[in-house]
Amino acid sequence: MPVRRMKLNFFHTCVLLLMLSPLLQAQPKGYIISARNAEPVVTEALLRSHVEFLTDSLCTGRATGSTGSVWAQAGIARQFASCGLLAPSGSYFQGFRTQNGTPAHNVIGILPGTGDRYVVIAAHYDHIGTLRETLYPGADSNASGVAALLTVARMFQYLKEMGKTYTHSVIFVALDGKEQSLGGSHHLWNLIAGERIIDPVRGTPVLPGKIDRMVNIDQVGGTEAPLHKSRPDYLMMLSDAGTGRRDALLIANMSPEVNLDLAFDYYGSKDFTRVFYRTISDQKPFLDHGIPSVMFTSGITLRNNKVDDNVDSLDYAILRRRVLAIFYYLVRVL
Repeated sequence: MPVRRMKLNFFHTCVLLLMLSPLLQAQPKGYIISARNAEPVVTEALLRSHVEFLTDSLCTGRATGSTGSVWAQAGIARQFASCGLLAPSGSYFQGFRTQNGTPAHNVIGILPGTGDRYVVIAAHYDHIGTLRETLYPGADSNASGVAALLTVARMFQYLKEMGKTYTHSVIFVALDGKEQSLGGSHHLWNLIAGERIIDPVRGTPVLPGKIDRMVNIDQVGGTEAPLHKSRPDYLMMLSDAGTGRRDALLIANMSPEVNLDLAFDYYGSKDFTRVFYRTISDQKPFLDHGIPSVMFTSGITLRNNKVDDNVDSLDYAILRRRVLAIFYYLVRVL
C-alpha cells in the first residue's frame, strides 16, 4: 500500500505539471510577471499529497535515524530535484549525528539567484516515530511545514521558468533532529559557519555574512487553537520587530486569496513568544549568531504528539492560504 500510494502521489504531481505546462511557455513581450502568477501551483490536493506521503506507514513517523526517516529524506530530495533545486556540494543530503549519537540527515537544495546573498527557508521533517508499535504520524508537526516548504519551492521555480529572476539565492532545507535538541538547525549553522556549503553555481562557500534572513516553518496546518474563536483561518509570525519585515506580511495579507487573522506574538504572551521564538525552534542557532529570523506557525494543539495528528486532521484550504501568505512575504523580502 505505501509503495502504491507513492506511485499515485508521483502520478498526481506529474498530472499537475502537465496541466500547468501551457502557462510556462514564453510570455508576450512586455508581460509583467507577478507573484500571483504562481497561485495555480499551490492546491489543496498538492499539499495533501505531501502530507500523505510523510505520514504514511512507509515513513514510520519519521523518527531521526529510522528507516522511515530515510524514506522521508528520499521523497523530499526527489521533490527538490523536480522543483529544479540544485544540490550544494554535489548532494542534497548533509549527514551529521545528534547529541546522543543518532545518525541524521538534513536535505538541502538551492534555487540560484543573480546576486551573492541568500535567504534560508527551513522546516523540520522529523517526528517521534513509532512507539510500542503505535505510529505517530505528525501531520501538523511537521509534515504541514514540509508541505509548505516544498510548495513554496515549486512556486519559485514556476516563476523562474516564466522568466522571473531574484537577486537572492534561496536555500531550502528540510531539517532533521529537531526533536533532539535542534540537531539539524545547529548542524546547518555549523556548515555555514565553517564555509562548507558550496554554492552550486558560483562554486564558492555560502558565507554567514551573506545570509540576510532565516525563515522557519513549524506547524502551519492546524486550526484547533485559533487566535479568535470565529477565525480558524489564522497565522502567527514570530520575529524581532525591527528585522522581521512584518509590514511585508501585512501587505501580503491584503490579497483576497490570503486574508488571514494575523498575530505577531504567541497568543499575546511575551513569555511564550520568547520561548517559541528564542529557545525551542529551529531559528535559534541563526538568532544566536545575529541573523534576522522569522517563524511561521499555527501553534500547538491538543493533537500534538498524538496518534490523531493525522492527514485528515488538517484543513487544506486554510493551509493553502497560509502557504500563499508565506510565499508573498518571501517575495517581498528577497
